[in-house]
Amino acid sequence: MTENAPAPVVERVDARHRYTIAVDGRAAGLTAYRDRGDQRVFYHTEIDDAFAGQGLASILVTRALTDVRASGKRIVPVCPYVAKYLTKHHEFGDITDPVTPEVLQWLETELGA
Repeated sequence: MTENAPAPVVERVDARHRYTIAVDGRAAGLTAYRDRGDQRVFYHTEIDDAFAGQGLASILVTRALTDVRASGKRIVPVCPYVAKYLTKHHEFGDITDPVTPEVLQWLETELGA
């Protein structure tokens, strides 16, 4: 991100089960989730190629996980990007639950896969 670049905007879109990130009004990416009781199960994160290399995935996930904490929920990192992020950001360790076979089976059913 350059110094004059507009600040990215992250929003939670409950109806679509995702957090989105936009730059200068343009959709730049998303991280998708499903809620399972008090757990928010993150299963996919993507940033549009046009916005690659700007650190947007990290901004998006930081704000999403901060929102999870504020919501009183817990994180389940099925998404490889979210899982990798959590290995470097231990401040979310107290609200992170492990990915279990039960969670994976539930998610598969939830997504209709």
